[in-house]
Amino acid sequence: MKIVLTDIKTVTANDLDLSVFEKFGEVQMYELTEYKEIADRIKYAEAVICNKTKLDANVLKNAEKLKYIGLFATGYNNIDVEYAKKKGITVCNAGSYSTNAVAQQTFAYILNHYSKLIDYSKFVSEGKWMKSKIFSPFAFPTYELSGKNIGIIGYGSIGRKVAFIAKAFDMNVYVYNRTRYDEKSVNFVTFDELLNISDIVTIHCPLNNDSYRMFNKDAFSKMKQQALFINTARGGIVDELALKEALENGIIQSAAIDVLTTEPMQEDCVLYNVKNLIITPHTAWIPFETRKRLLSIVISNLENFLNNKPTNVVSK
Repeated sequence: MKIVLTDIKTVTANDLDLSVFEKFGEVQMYELTEYKEIADRIKYAEAVICNKTKLDANVLKNAEKLKYIGLFATGYNNIDVEYAKKKGITVCNAGSYSTNAVAQQTFAYILNHYSKLIDYSKFVSEGKWMKSKIFSPFAFPTYELSGKNIGIIGYGSIGRKVAFIAKAFDMNVYVYNRTRYDEKSVNFVTFDELLNISDIVTIHCPLNNDSYRMFNKDAFSKMKQQALFINTARGGIVDELALKEALENGIIQSAAIDVLTTEPMQEDCVLYNVKNLIITPHTAWIPFETRKRLLSIVISNLENFLNNKPTNVVSK
């Protein structure tokens, strides 16, 4: 089997052993692949393994031997799944590998917001503690998480993990999800109810037609003025101009996001250098253990496909 990995630089910093794919056949690896290069590189491939490489109908039509597409990702917006299905190409994703890591980063944002860790560290590095007349200067207001209301959008594996951690901090958990479950530890509410009651609103749902720009000017206007808004899901769920205006006009207090509509960030991004906004460069999923787990799932998916028992198929 001829296997092509199109964008290995997006999943490893030379700390993962990708030679494991060689047990399945002839392997060709590329650090990155531009769109204009894709068709030629996968022309004779029987299996393509990728993360963010765009595989649309225009590209796939030239890959006449292609039987399998394996994703180093949960989302598959970059794949024309319907075309692949029509051509008999099996597409498999990797779900639930980043649950712990994304929940961890979500609470890194939350803890920094309420404990002002970055602000107080800067306070010390600027020499202000040396000039303080008291041992614990009240330069920035801090608050306990206990008793705070956290609103979770989406209740898959990540949303559930965030809820679990929140309960450990004695927080009140509110959930907006397409399906409501009989769970007494959380409160299922409508979207508007969640916005109105939450001190923290955090997104953990997929990007689809229903969630596209669900956080717009109207949504932000319904949130508490002191609210913290978090997005570690997909950039397209948020109207970025509306978020900028909500922060600059004091509609909400602050935000922390790990994703943008266009990545990497472009020079004309409206959120660049907006006050009271923390942006990290899509790093919630990249801890070593997380990527090691991801690789294991991708290998397992390919092996199961070759044994005629495909797993995590999204092209059904």
